[in-house]
Amino acid sequence: MTQEATQNALLALLSEGHGGVLVTLKRDGRPQLSNVSHAYDPRERIIRVSLTDDRAKTRNLRRDPRASYHVTSPDRWAYTVAEGTAELSPVAEDPYDKTVEELVRLYRDIQGEHPDWDDYRAAMVRDRRLVLRLRVERAYGIPRG
Repeated sequence: MTQEATQNALLALLSEGHGGVLVTLKRDGRPQLSNVSHAYDPRERIIRVSLTDDRAKTRNLRRDPRASYHVTSPDRWAYTVAEGTAELSPVAEDPYDKTVEELVRLYRDIQGEHPDWDDYRAAMVRDRRLVLRLRVERAYGIPRG
């Protein structure tokens, strides 16, 4: 398999599911891992994750935007670790601001339609949600054989 084919196979695993492990760096340099849901845009090579403003992973990313994201195949034989530099949206402040619109798109990409979008939008503001955008700069792992 060529290097480009290997990269494409590794990145394809990001599109096969919506669950993974976000790895951020604590103040002392040790990794902090969080199970999260994601949507991956292969054209932009961006992983999007909904975060809350008061969580450790968010504080870690504001201090040091380097992050890794790990996904695995259901049989756990194939895996991808995507590395990148985090970009954080502003915290949601209004049910119709740009952050909430991006959170709606993210929800749709992961779950489909919500039964009550007005309630969802209000919850995004109440929970102080924001969007992590992790542009994949490098990927490694074991692609499907």
